[in-house]
Amino acid sequence: MEQRILLIEDNPDITRVVEYELEQAGYRVLTAPDGISGLTSARENVPDLVILDLGLPDLDGAEIARRLRKTSPVPIIILTAMDALDRKVNLLEAGADDYMTKPFHPEELVARVKVQLRHQQHGEVIMIGALEIHPQKRLCHYNGHEVRLSPKEFDLLTFLARQPGRVYSRGEIEREVWNGELPSNSNVVDVHMANMRAKLRDLDGYGIIRTVRGIGYALKTN
Repeated sequence: MEQRILLIEDNPDITRVVEYELEQAGYRVLTAPDGISGLTSARENVPDLVILDLGLPDLDGAEIARRLRKTSPVPIIILTAMDALDRKVNLLEAGADDYMTKPFHPEELVARVKVQLRHQQHGEVIMIGALEIHPQKRLCHYNGHEVRLSPKEFDLLTFLARQPGRVYSRGEIEREVWNGELPSNSNVVDVHMANMRAKLRDLDGYGIIRTVRGIGYALKTN
């Protein structure tokens, strides 16, 4: 079965070149000229990988990446004309797996597509010390033992683990894990943290979640 690549790009010249190179490499290519049609295609066709232009006419590419990431682990490669480091960091934080700065060589893009699909095939694994998370399989182990987490606890721990050491405020956690749907002054985040700590404590992992008083939480890197 052919792997499907969704290319969201408003420049028809770039679309033609990338589409040709990907088809020559054996992929089936779906194209969308803007963010809305791209999100619709991603929902209806379930691609194996998304190539996303940052400068679309309707929606910001980073916003599209965030929306895709909320519902799918599909690899996302960003195409951007901007080379600023802070912008690249923001793209990765938004959910992108890789990025390429325009102008680029189509052959290199195809090579990066192959790398991302190979990672996807084998399944992403996040390892931090004794903690091991398999996002696609939704499995978590600590010291070789399975940690039985609720769906939201798993999402929360995975969110922290993607950038270990970074301190996230309760507001950031609520927006990313609960889509900003919690009522004001809710203690749901704290309750879930306490539950996770209790489960990890049984496996000598209580201390891997760090509370930063007055700010939020972070996952320790060692």
